[in-house]
Amino acid sequence: MRILVADDDPVVREVVRRYLERDGSAVVECGEGDAALALLLDPAAAVDLAVLDVMMPGTDGVEICRAVRGGPRPETPLILLTALGDEDDRILGLTMGADDYVTKPFSPRELALRVSSLLRRSHRRTSDSGARTLRDEDLEVDPAAQSVLAGGRRVDLTAREFNLLLFLLRNPRRVFSREDLLAQVWGWDFGDLSTVTVHIKRLRAKLGAAHRIETVWGRGYRWGRDETERTGAD
Repeated sequence: MRILVADDDPVVREVVRRYLERDGSAVVECGEGDAALALLLDPAAAVDLAVLDVMMPGTDGVEICRAVRGGPRPETPLILLTALGDEDDRILGLTMGADDYVTKPFSPRELALRVSSLLRRSHRRTSDSGARTLRDEDLEVDPAAQSVLAGGRRVDLTAREFNLLLFLLRNPRRVFSREDLLAQVWGWDFGDLSTVTVHIKRLRAKLGAAHRIETVWGRGYRWGRDETERTGAD
């Protein structure tokens, strides 16, 4: 795996690089955002995942997320590094397309585990080559081609969004709490539950009228509606 680590602090880059290389990944470092964005938009650079500081010279991490999601490799997994108290930055980053975030100061080992989890779940999409196409009304999801059609319209999803959609489609009408989804889709034993909320909202927005993600008050989310229960849209 080839991982980009972009942070203006050389100490942070060195520590993260050592931990990721220990796990067998090749690491490319950038000290500012413009160079990081150029690499991520270059298909020939073959970056499998990027760890991006929110605040760094040049293009910041949030803007890089937005640009990558509209670029030639929109499925590239992205992890943001954010300051502990910057909740708005974390939510904005997730809204712009980040798959995950880690707050500073952070444990390098925890970051390495997050990277491993995201890569594993991202590349699980390619291992679904023999899986059948899933259809639900106007929605069609092909795990082999890693494609999503909603009402005949192609929908570009991040790795995390795709995995979330696939999980819900494969478990219709079952209610999952945000804690359940963190464990089953993110592979986390703990984490910020707002991460799930933001990804659900993004998935609904991208799928439009083709989505059937229901909020079950006080319990969580599911794909498909039980008309005997009260549901919502948050």
